[in-house]
Amino acid sequence: MVSSRSIPNRQAIEQLAQQFPEVDIASVETCLTFLDTTAEVYTALETHFARHGLSIGKFTILMQLFVASERGLTPSEFAERAGVSRATITGLLDGLEREELIERQPYPGDRRMLTIHLTDKGRELISNLLPEHFCRTTSMMAQLTAIEKKTLIELLGKLRSGTTAMREP
Repeated sequence: MVSSRSIPNRQAIEQLAQQFPEVDIASVETCLTFLDTTAEVYTALETHFARHGLSIGKFTILMQLFVASERGLTPSEFAERAGVSRATITGLLDGLEREELIERQPYPGDRRMLTIHLTDKGRELISNLLPEHFCRTTSMMAQLTAIEKKTLIELLGKLRSGTTAMREP
């Protein structure tokens, strides 16, 4: 069912289809519902992380460092993993460093590079946040059965493979 909150209803899409024969009503409705749901999930996540003084971006960096453990990561590794620019990562790292959640350390063998590591304060924040985060994630997904979750993952993979249609010239 398409939400009436922020996306056109089926009747509006059908009217567009009368003007534009290229419109596949089911495809447009599915895409708009997906986008509306994605926006709702992002809003919920931002609210959740804001309770802890974080954004989705900052949480993502802290989680990557938490998983990387003592090895740390370079700024370019963050940018590559997140699919964003180094400048975006630098801004997030600057904020996390000001909050004393991460620290920059010289890269072994190359003084021009840095590695990023969690501080004790950062590790403590993530360690305290994760149990609640995982419980809330489980609650958010509770309406889906195990089979539906697996199917959703497969469907999202298929959707991801079709995103090239929007990027191609």
